[in-house]
Amino acid sequence: MAETADADREADRDGDREFRSVPLGEIETARSRHMWTRSAVHVSEGGDLVVTGEWDGTVTAREVDSDSLEARWTADHPDHAVGITTLSGDGTESDGDTAETVIVAGRGETGTIAAYDAATGERRWRYDTVDDLGEAVKDTVFYLPYVVALESGTDGDGNERLYAAARRYERDGETRQWHSTVYAFDPDGTVRWTYETDASPIAIDLDADGERLAVGYNRCMGDHDVGLVVLETASGDLAWTWDPGTEGDRRVGDVSFDGDSIAVSSHGDKRGYLLGPGGAERWRIDLAVETEIDGETLYAYPNHAYAADGRVTFVTGNTYAVESRETENRHPNEHRIATFDADGELAWDDEVRGFIHGLAADGETIVAPCAQNFRVRDPETHAVRRFDLESGPQRVDRLAGIATAAAVDGGTLAAIEEPVAYHDEGETRGEYALHMAPVE
Repeated sequence: MAETADADREADRDGDREFRSVPLGEIETARSRHMWTRSAVHVSEGGDLVVTGEWDGTVTAREVDSDSLEARWTADHPDHAVGITTLSGDGTESDGDTAETVIVAGRGETGTIAAYDAATGERRWRYDTVDDLGEAVKDTVFYLPYVVALESGTDGDGNERLYAAARRYERDGETRQWHSTVYAFDPDGTVRWTYETDASPIAIDLDADGERLAVGYNRCMGDHDVGLVVLETASGDLAWTWDPGTEGDRRVGDVSFDGDSIAVSSHGDKRGYLLGPGGAERWRIDLAVETEIDGETLYAYPNHAYAADGRVTFVTGNTYAVESRETENRHPNEHRIATFDADGELAWDDEVRGFIHGLAADGETIVAPCAQNFRVRDPETHAVRRFDLESGPQRVDRLAGIATAAAVDGGTLAAIEEPVAYHDEGETRGEYALHMAPVE
């Protein structure tokens, strides 16, 4: 992959800050290394409502057109609020209209999925995934039940559905085990079907027709031994599976539908794939494969994928060394975003410079919230970066703290900033805040 933007070119893309911002309260300051997902943000379809989820369980809805960004409502979620989506209706009516519903995913003792009225914040229903996954066997965040992904959409019959993937990890000596469930819900919270495995799901995506649900599994160390599962949404039945065929338990980082194709970022071999129906390989690309530099074998995980309009975008993460935890070297393709055309040819690429917790996209607009680069510890990496699927880099909005979550829809962009203090500096940078901006 060719090197592209240098510091001067990147500076040319920086614009005057156009964010409107509001503080979110207090959160533990991040350090040099990345913390787990602690915040969530969602922009409703049409871009008129922004909902934030916080580590203390606070869920807040704000109207985009409000000059002060004053909260429409605030609710307390039973767990850490780490994922959000919306449904257009839940079968109930508010003031004569079908009520839009905010769905919140939790990480905590109960691993709760809950629905809140978008107009009032009233909780409409609650489902605790702990009943399926089992309780945490150790009081640490990594052992807690965790709803890792939400997806909503309409099936071929016009019925709205909610899909979720949840997991729990445990370890007994040398034995490590995952418990996971994929769910399909009706808007009123009724469970239509579940799909259970002993692997760790990391991402789900729904096809445009609402007929197939792709589930990416990151860690497979039990009986379930495939990285990608495609399910029939009507029944939860297995349609087909795919795997990179690599040794070890690392498999898939992300999945994204585009028509009858699925883009897959592979943690197994650090490549990007475009698959056709049944898992037929259309092409594969070396993204951050093992590369020897100064006597070390280095690699980086392709963590995110986004496919639309015949193009596929992948984002890679941190450098790691095969033989050691620490390294002074860096993989040449770490922290990069790259887009490929329908034939697998590189269309454009650019640096993102910091770790991306999650990619946000709406049509041709791609938003990358960039956090710290723990091997470099350069505050210039903290930014919200925008890209055009067709032409590449568009804008860089820098933050004092780290950008850890973003959402974009209906011409509205929202991002979460968290404070950070690098371990060898002693200075706290940034604040816990919501930032919003229009997108043309």
